Amino acid sequence: MPENSAPPPGGEQPHSVRLTDPRALRAYAHPLRMTLVGLLRRHGPFTATRAAELTGESVASCSYHLRILAKYGLVEEAPGGRGREKPWRATARYTEWPGYSDDPSVAQATDELNVAVAERYFGRFAKVLEGRSGVSKEWREAELFGDALVYLTPGELADLGERIDEMLRAYADREDDPARRPPGAQPVSFLKIAYLDPDTDDGKE
Repeated sequence: MPENSAPPPGGEQPHSVRLTDPRALRAYAHPLRMTLVGLLRRHGPFTATRAAELTGESVASCSYHLRILAKYGLVEEAPGGRGREKPWRATARYTEWPGYSDDPSVAQATDELNVAVAERYFGRFAKVLEGRSGVSKEWREAELFGDALVYLTPGELADLGERIDEMLRAYADREDDPARRPPGAQPVSFLKIAYLDPDTDDGKE
């Protein structure tokens, strides 16, 4: 289950860091930590001081949470700097964790992380919807906002996810190479969410 933002331009990062330790899963579920990792992937490397400027949190708080993230392999120190002025960078482009585990402690921590990520996704989305005055007619009409109820087997749902991933890979090289972006291209957050609906009597909203 991958999550988070695009990496900064230039240089090669591992595709993902995978969390399987319940302690790491719970550590990452903290909203500020997810924000810091996402910012480092887009705008890093940067120091705790810069992190404080970007998040509105204190330097001490950002420094503490960056150290926790480093403990679980999500960020690392970048070359240069010292003390609180040392820069940090993300260790990978994405964060992944199990969709299922036979270990109850991993399963519970995964569920808690999924809830935290869902709250983060929709909190950001709601904030975007509150400030739409500057969005052009062209972009408003192109954006996707809706749902569909479909009847699938687990295998069919997995296949559908793979086909969506394949389509998205056609644009992946634009993350690192701005020269590949056509005129007018802007960053678009594309959420993939499909879940077993517990209330099929509701139909569509």
